[in-house]
Amino acid sequence: MAVGIMALLFISSSMTYHQQTTVPLLERYLATKPFENQLAKLSFTYGGQTISVQAAGYFKFVEFFMRKAAHYFIYLGLGACFTLALRERLGGKVLTIFVCTLMSLGYAALDEFHEMLTGGRTPLFQDVILDGIGALTGILLIIWLKRK
Repeated sequence: MAVGIMALLFISSSMTYHQQTTVPLLERYLATKPFENQLAKLSFTYGGQTISVQAAGYFKFVEFFMRKAAHYFIYLGLGACFTLALRERLGGKVLTIFVCTLMSLGYAALDEFHEMLTGGRTPLFQDVILDGIGALTGILLIIWLKRK
């Protein structure tokens, strides 16, 4: 399962932003721009860029959160898969957490490097951190669920 997730990530990071944008879909299904007034009040910096409805437009703003949620949840799954595969072999919880987190962060860094080689993509250190938080969540969730 982990290999499948890694393959999915590799394919995804091989695509340009324009090949995988969901903006046209969002324009069709969120044409009424739900919660636009509430979202317009949000503004923050991520990767050195201002993220807001005013700066990016409603649909790209919503897409930003979808993309970051995808980072988090895909790496949650990857961390969980690594943990399920290795926890018995590694023995202790601390070693399992350390090794699986390191593996997840290593793959996240390689994935961002791969994005750098792909045109029209912006590799970000912040995404590696977000991926690591997702992976650690998955790792800790499995350890908690499988506790004896």
